[in-house]
Amino acid sequence: QVQLVESGGGLVQAGDSLRLSCAASGRTLTSYAMGWFRQAPGKEREFVAAISWSGGSTYYADSVKGRFTISRDNTKNTVYLQMNSLKPEDTAVYYCAAARTAVPDSRRYSYWGQGTQVTVSS
Repeated sequence: QVQLVESGGGLVQAGDSLRLSCAASGRTLTSYAMGWFRQAPGKEREFVAAISWSGGSTYYADSVKGRFTISRDNTKNTVYLQMNSLKPEDTAVYYCAAARTAVPDSRRYSYWGQGTQVTVSS
């Protein structure tokens, strides 16, 4: 069993940066690939980024490529999402999740955090 807790969300202006953190407990994160997803009001949850268990491979949605960076520190059991050049359309609740492989399909993720709100004003 893995417990995930996100933090770092908030209200920012367009063009600003935020770094989200996802702290894990219960089991070491080295057993899992990790992903970030987001869900805006009235929309389905969508893939944002994923990282392999070692951190050697990363994947991004086209909408965030070049602006967001996913990383992990397995010694701290924590995954990060650095978000730069934020846009109003990035406004959503952001969730981290754990899976056996780094894939964009949310159905493959077994463990989820409670989410953290990111609001980007124009």
